[in-house]
Amino acid sequence: MFNPPRGLPLADILLISLFLGMLHGITPDEHTWPITFSYAVGEYSTKGGAKAGFLFSLGFTIQRAFLSTLGYLGLAAFYLKYNLDGPVYLVVGLVMALAGSYVLRGRYIHLPIDVLLGGRAHHSPGAERVPLHEAKAREVPIKMTIVHGLIAGFGFGAYASVVTFALAPQVPGLIYAPLPGAMFGVGTMIMQIIIGALFGSSLRAAKLTEDDVKYIGRRTAGVTLYYGGLAFALVGLLVILLPQIDAWAISTGIPIPNLDAIDIGLILVLVTVGAIGLYGIISSYREVVRLRGSRGAKA
Repeated sequence: MFNPPRGLPLADILLISLFLGMLHGITPDEHTWPITFSYAVGEYSTKGGAKAGFLFSLGFTIQRAFLSTLGYLGLAAFYLKYNLDGPVYLVVGLVMALAGSYVLRGRYIHLPIDVLLGGRAHHSPGAERVPLHEAKAREVPIKMTIVHGLIAGFGFGAYASVVTFALAPQVPGLIYAPLPGAMFGVGTMIMQIIIGALFGSSLRAAKLTEDDVKYIGRRTAGVTLYYGGLAFALVGLLVILLPQIDAWAISTGIPIPNLDAIDIGLILVLVTVGAIGLYGIISSYREVVRLRGSRGAKA
């Protein structure tokens, strides 16, 4: 599948593109998982999480159809000459940070050092200094996921290389050129809807009220988008200034792209989803428990 032969019929090209998209969607890719997680958890439901995965993949699919057309025309060679990972990381990070700043109600550039060191957060991180229990994070701008998908689609990896340079040039004519990219996007969409639904329903496992789940979901989304966005932007700047960083990798011995090495992309996934996202969920949940306890004591 990763080395398709020449002379494939159109049906085989599209089927392989679909399967590659599904593999791309289910493996921890830095262009998909952090964004889907950030928006899906903010929807705090299975249906909302699936919607986040769908909208992100919709923008991604449109961009991939365009990219496979460039591959057919031989115009995608700039990916072989220029490394676009740095600029893509930077732009994606800035858009994530802006969305996170909106959710958290106020632009700010500070790290919650007091909380990280075990102190209590007495105020919301918003521009207005209101008690945390009175703060209400705004709804996550779910439609922004389409914009993220369009931007993230310019990221390029092993799966995209097969579709763009091996499969797209084999279609029988220009009118069919967008189809491999579109099928790749649909495959990604299928898996991202499933992953988004799982992320979105994760908060339902705990016995919390509807308001508690909304608070934790939105707060986690805001924290993940904001701080994850800053992480993406920082890595993007580093890759632009020091391109050799993007080539760093430690092999895992797993013959599957996105799992075959510990590299910048995988580290971004682990930092954004694993570290920042988990911190957002735990800190928000603890705050809800503390507030519930204080209300019970007053009663």
